[in-house]
Amino acid sequence: MRNIINMNQGWKFIQKNVGLPESLPMDWQDVNLPHTWNAVDGHDGKGKYDRGNYWYAKKFATPKQPLAGGRVYVEILAAGQQASVYVNGTKVTYHEGGYSIFRVDVTDLCKENEDNLLVVECSNEHKDSVYPQSADFTFYGGLYRGVNLISVPDAHFDLDYYGGPGIQVTPKPCDCGGAMFEVVSYVKDSDENFTVLYSVKDADGKEVASGCRPSDATAITLFVPDAKKWELDRPYLYTVTATLQRRNEAYDEVSARVGVRSFSCDPNEGFIINGVQTPLRGVSRHQDQLYKGNALTREDHFEDAKIIKDLGANTIRLAHYQHSQDFYDACDELGFAVWAEIPFISIMNQNSDAHQNCISQMKELVIQNYNHPSIFFWGISNEILIGGISQKLVDNHKELNELVKKLDPTRLTTIAHVSMTPVESPMHGITDIESYNHYFGWYGGRMEDNGPWLDHFHEVHSNICLGLSEYGCEGIITYHGSNPACKDYSEEYQALYHEHMAKVLADRPWIWSSHVWNMFDFGCAARDEGGVAGRNNKGLVTMDRKTKKDSFYIYKVYWNKEPMVHLCGKRYAQRAGETTEIRVYSNQPTVTLYLNGKKIAQKSAEKVFVFEVALEDGFNLIMAQAGTVKDTMTLEKVEKEPSIYVLPEVNERAEGVANWFQSVGNMDLTAPMDFPEGMYSVKDKIEDIANNQEAMDIVSKVIKLMMNMKVTPGEGMWDMVKTNSVEDLFKMLGTNTPDGFLESVNAKLIKIAK
Repeated sequence: MRNIINMNQGWKFIQKNVGLPESLPMDWQDVNLPHTWNAVDGHDGKGKYDRGNYWYAKKFATPKQPLAGGRVYVEILAAGQQASVYVNGTKVTYHEGGYSIFRVDVTDLCKENEDNLLVVECSNEHKDSVYPQSADFTFYGGLYRGVNLISVPDAHFDLDYYGGPGIQVTPKPCDCGGAMFEVVSYVKDSDENFTVLYSVKDADGKEVASGCRPSDATAITLFVPDAKKWELDRPYLYTVTATLQRRNEAYDEVSARVGVRSFSCDPNEGFIINGVQTPLRGVSRHQDQLYKGNALTREDHFEDAKIIKDLGANTIRLAHYQHSQDFYDACDELGFAVWAEIPFISIMNQNSDAHQNCISQMKELVIQNYNHPSIFFWGISNEILIGGISQKLVDNHKELNELVKKLDPTRLTTIAHVSMTPVESPMHGITDIESYNHYFGWYGGRMEDNGPWLDHFHEVHSNICLGLSEYGCEGIITYHGSNPACKDYSEEYQALYHEHMAKVLADRPWIWSSHVWNMFDFGCAARDEGGVAGRNNKGLVTMDRKTKKDSFYIYKVYWNKEPMVHLCGKRYAQRAGETTEIRVYSNQPTVTLYLNGKKIAQKSAEKVFVFEVALEDGFNLIMAQAGTVKDTMTLEKVEKEPSIYVLPEVNERAEGVANWFQSVGNMDLTAPMDFPEGMYSVKDKIEDIANNQEAMDIVSKVIKLMMNMKVTPGEGMWDMVKTNSVEDLFKMLGTNTPDGFLESVNAKLIKIAK
């Protein structure tokens, strides 16, 4: 039988490219897996993180095999982003792609009764042939999911095919109340003496179906009567086992936990599971935590899933790459509809090898995760038009979609469009269903633009199932104020934004899914905004998982059915003024507010309750009660609120825009723009403008005023914006800038010769 040996303990690591060692280096650092060398610098705010080619080494003993001809495999659960594997000085494999399982047969290189040297050369350096090319998150390096040694007999279930599990199960519900389990297992090196025994067990471990096939004809359909459905709120799991049998001896065994469910999407009805219309409302998730990077344990993954379940979400978009098997397992057990995708993001590299990498990562994603009942959607790309559109890009998407439908015709394909993707675009209609990433109310436009935009698209494309794959805004729990506004980074504005968006989505059940960007703050070493560099702070929960922001609770009110009440503004603890606003979230019909033990008011509202309260001098105890649930907080009335509550750049930005217009003078900014030949303009790509320092200084200032982000050639977010023109950025940012701003930028640029 197969033996899986965990190899996570006792590794040696060196953060230098020293080359292949001949023996176990005793002077290297001692580490255990999972491990990443970017656990700190991947999000510590210093602007850069170490992208290098580094080395891991470990000794291992050859597993004892009771039968002759057995095989030994090294299984690497993920290595960011490229890896070469060596055994006893010989290179045995090279793998490109930092998020999937890969294995290699090392049998012929292992020494009997001796220690063997396993070395993994791991790199997160940029490579033209490997995705992601450029993206708004840290590309952590390292063996961050662990390593196994697998020993199998000579005849065994396949370990070589794209890291797959060797078994594929497709449960299909029947009208009679039962379910057909279509099972395929993949056997290597067997003969006529072998058969495969199949068994289906229910959640209590009772066998409910079984079957047997010759090992060279391993497809079978099993019937389970009275099958229980896998539901989002009752995720019932069956265990399907395939046993490779040689007469009276079990040689090898694999299993999969699966669920029986049917689902579909309709442009007007939205998502439907097991015949019931069920709008999918949830979050996106990245796989890193504070000062752990992406080197998470199984417990870490399950804890993330439990926090999301507490929110009341029923769907998770796992961005922007294949996630850990541990997290997919958690989603199977807890009940989430998962969108799983590959890191084909932002920019398409024209290199043909890069396209092949897309294909191989897609094959790994689908083949390795086919059995997970929580996965409903395969995503083929994210915001890919940031790098521009071409016929080749459209064709590549069509090829990827066809590949996925061939690998898995049972699930739906989807795509996440960047906001500026036109309503009429050749990118529409490629996948089964579609979604948009919109940040109206943060990067551009007003939050009130979201509903009308969604309604317009739905009217124009009545045959397309539309979702909202990203939306959100930064919320930093240091910043507070009584007049929250876009780009002030306050916890209050983030809460107001999500109050609006939660209602927009509740009013439109035909939107098949929505995913808040993001569930947790996450690492993006290139970012520097809002006074918290190195991270994207749009999470509903902080990166250390310690603090749930107020915005977390507005979704809990909408999505979690358990009675609850939440007082907002607990960290806005010192307040000035004659009165202050107290906002309360509750899924109960009425809320009563108490101040220092005295009843102030009782209100009826839908989800959001607003009270105007005159605080007493000094400390005040506030309590909100809704039915049987209560929440309290303490506020202090002060003469002047702390300066730390306001990000200095908020005022600087407003002044900067005003000063910008003063520098333009008395120009008529309503007149048509000119684009004289040989001069720069807003139509030029930013990477071309960078050839002239004077022109680039203008554009850098523009981006800072529009997005509050620093952009320097070759650093930070450069790769994300360089292929856009200034005009493109304005299209993405919508109405976030004053009238005449684009014209004023052009007026400055056309004075500078190329």
